[in-house]
Amino acid sequence: MTKRKHQHEDESSRPEVVEPGSNGGGSPTEDELAAGELFTAEAASAGEGGSPAGEALGLSLEELEAELGRTRAEATANLDGWQRTLADFANYKKRVERDQQESHARAAAGILIRFLPVLDDLERALKERPAQAEASWVEGIELVLRKLQSLLEAEGVEVIPAQGAVFDPNLHEAVTHEDSGEHQEGHIIEVIQQGYRLGDRVLRPALVRVAR
Repeated sequence: MTKRKHQHEDESSRPEVVEPGSNGGGSPTEDELAAGELFTAEAASAGEGGSPAGEALGLSLEELEAELGRTRAEATANLDGWQRTLADFANYKKRVERDQQESHARAAAGILIRFLPVLDDLERALKERPAQAEASWVEGIELVLRKLQSLLEAEGVEVIPAQGAVFDPNLHEAVTHEDSGEHQEGHIIEVIQQGYRLGDRVLRPALVRVAR
C-alpha cells in the first residue's frame, strides 16, 4: 500500500511536458508561429551572406582572397630576408675565422724570424770551424743546431729550395748575376744565405748567385 502511494506521488510531482501545438486545439500558437518564421529568416540570411569569418570581419570573399595573397607574399619576403641574413652571418663567421688565422700566422712568423739569425750563426760556426777545434765542441754546436732546426720544423718552417733551381724573385734574392759555363742562364749558382718559409708566407728569401 505504502509503495503504491509513493509511486503515485512521484508521478504526480513530475513536470508536465507540453508539446508544440498541444494547446488543446491541436494547432500551433501565435508565439510558436512567430518563432518559426524568425528562425527561417535567420537561416536564409546566413546561407546568402557567405563565410561567417568574412561576415565577422566585414570582408567579402574577394577581399579575403586578396588579403591571403598579401599575407603569403609577406611570408615569402620574410623567408628570403631570413635566408639572406643567415648567409651573411655564415660569410661573416668565415671571414672572422680567416682573419684570426691570418693574425696568428703573422704573429708566429714574427717570432720565428728572430730565430733565423741564430740558425745562421750556428751553421756558419760549423762551416768555418777551425781545424784544431775539439770534437766535443763540434758535437755541441751540431746538437744545438739540430734542436733548433727541429723546433722550426715543428712550427711548419721549411727551407726554400735554391741550389741549382731556377731563379724565382718571389723566393730568391739575387746578390750577383755571373757568367757560368756549368749552369744555364737563370739558374742559381750558389746559395749564400738559406731562405725559409712558413706555409705560403716567405719568412726570408734565399740570397743567391745567379747565372746569366
